[in-house]
Amino acid sequence: MTTTTTTSTRLSTWGATLLVAEREILSQVRSKAFLISTAITLALVIGGIILSSVLGGRAEATSVAIVGPVPAAAADSELVEVTQAADRAEAEKLVRSGAVEAALIPDDSAVGFGIVALDEAPDGLVAALSVSPQVELLEPSSTPPGLRFIIGLAFGLVFMLAVLGSGATIMQNTVQEKQSRVVEILLAAVPARALLAGKILGNSVIGVGTAAAIAAAAALGLAVTGQTDLLDLLSAPLIWFVVFFIFGFVLVASVFAAGAALVSRQEDTGTVMTPAMMLVMIPYFGVVFFGDNPLIMTILSYVPFSAPVAMPVRLFFGEAQWWEPLIALALLVVATAAVMLVASKIYTNSLLRMGARVSLREALRAS
Repeated sequence: MTTTTTTSTRLSTWGATLLVAEREILSQVRSKAFLISTAITLALVIGGIILSSVLGGRAEATSVAIVGPVPAAAADSELVEVTQAADRAEAEKLVRSGAVEAALIPDDSAVGFGIVALDEAPDGLVAALSVSPQVELLEPSSTPPGLRFIIGLAFGLVFMLAVLGSGATIMQNTVQEKQSRVVEILLAAVPARALLAGKILGNSVIGVGTAAAIAAAAALGLAVTGQTDLLDLLSAPLIWFVVFFIFGFVLVASVFAAGAALVSRQEDTGTVMTPAMMLVMIPYFGVVFFGDNPLIMTILSYVPFSAPVAMPVRLFFGEAQWWEPLIALALLVVATAAVMLVASKIYTNSLLRMGARVSLREALRAS
């Protein structure tokens, strides 16, 4: 008589984590909505940079008919296209026909000439011919106007959109698995901690990949438009941004996953998703609206939830010492590890509790 013994091998925690991560990655990569939205985002990034370069660099010259000698203000201006006219009658004829936009007619005024136009004053021409006093700055700023807002907005948008998008995916998938009781089957094959780690790892790969694609698209747009100086300045801050992004993403993803485990219905996700969204949006708006405040930016660059945006911005403008990003990164790593431990306990204790929403106290107290 022969006895056959069947041994069921359970996956190791790391193996289960990788399996869940692969499942999360493939489910998003195969999604048409994800692919289409990513393609649109990349197209908007490249198109926005090219469009802003074209519009920002556009300086069309005004065609002007001039009677007599060309005034020095018009000769020295690149925004004035000169057409000679024999007399006032010929100049007015050119204006009426639309051949030129305005005419400069000599007169006895202090300026030495007057402007003749068809139906409205040519403000661009007036500005081009105006003589402005020389301005001397005692403490000139090396930052072009508006650049600080644009850089803060760019870093903040990439981080916020990637984190909120993947965080919402984690929350939606977790609640769906609880609502359909698929989670009971999953937990029979993999430990709860491995399920949580796999979800965070898989979505982190997607988030970091998306952020890297956006950064590459921005670099391509800057290179195509010839803004290589700005691209060179962004190189080092972009590297730091990616490093901070990885840990910041894991930090926020852990919060979303733990919050999702507390509810069993899609209708209840708003109560747990809103606090997680605020942890991302409040620092983002802080960096955008207080980007010119050195004290607030310094504080935000050390707060774990805002450091992934605030510190790269400060590095871009040369406002941070070499050791500051290292300390900020260390604080972020410690905060991420602590949040992951708490999130793991909440996730493990709440995942199989169906029905009413589990309170945070119950989730932390449960054995």
